[in-house]
Amino acid sequence: MSADNNRLPNDRLGGLRRFAVAITVLNILGHTVLGFEQSLMQPLVALAAGYSTEILLELVQAWSQQRRPQFMGGYKKLVDFLLPAHISGLAVAMLLYANERLWPVAFATAVAIGSKAIFRAPVGRGVRHFYNPSNFGISVTLLLFTWVGIAPPYHFTENLDRIGDWLLPGIIIVTGSFLNWRFTHKLPLIAGWLGGFVVQAIIRSWLFDTPLVAALLPMTGMAFILYTFYMVTDPATTPQGKLSQIFFGAGVAATYGLLMASHIVFGLFFALTIVCTVRGLGLYARAWMAHRSRSKLSAGQTPAPVVARGT
Repeated sequence: MSADNNRLPNDRLGGLRRFAVAITVLNILGHTVLGFEQSLMQPLVALAAGYSTEILLELVQAWSQQRRPQFMGGYKKLVDFLLPAHISGLAVAMLLYANERLWPVAFATAVAIGSKAIFRAPVGRGVRHFYNPSNFGISVTLLLFTWVGIAPPYHFTENLDRIGDWLLPGIIIVTGSFLNWRFTHKLPLIAGWLGGFVVQAIIRSWLFDTPLVAALLPMTGMAFILYTFYMVTDPATTPQGKLSQIFFGAGVAATYGLLMASHIVFGLFFALTIVCTVRGLGLYARAWMAHRSRSKLSAGQTPAPVVARGT
């Protein structure tokens, strides 16, 4: 992670713990009840890759800074330290589909965790990663290996009846809304994303004379619901201010619309990666301008003349 878990705000750490529990339960149910089509080894390999990459990067960083690794000091510290890797690994394994191959899942997870150490922008007095880890790992893997795809949306409810088809999405919406209201405080971002998605669907339907229902259809899928409440709202890589959150969510929706109009597949993942890239560049530009302003101010300050006193 980009900060010591012990120093994280209680809301964020509490949110991480609950996100980790939620995605763990979903994966267990997915492989036993719901009908996930990936092999059971893939989430296990993803977790192994995520844990090992996170620990290795922390050991290297701790050695370079001559400090104690954050995961040392007891079982609780280790568990809290590995929460982000746990979430990213299970998200990658759940959303990617690479047939029975294991190494693409391990690769995507390692890229996801590694992106936090490589792509960091100045924020306040420190630095912070600006790519959503699991989304970035999935995007890179989809770009590099064209035979790897996304898990079919139907596999979240493949083995459920009509009641289950409504019950499971309802549970995800309720729990996701509560987590983002109580812990991540990202409801404005969700509103901007959903509102922007509807607007881009209306615009595409009007411009290309296509049915509006078809443009809005992705909103009815479990993949869209999970993306809305558990990916696009990542607290570490999204803005904090309410207005900034709305613009961020609307920006992801607008980028998705442009990608769809350009016939580019996997638009949800690429749109978030593009917007995170723009935000990261913006953070760099803001830090550079602030540094330049301080330099000019320092250069403009000259010592006051010394006036000799008469005797």
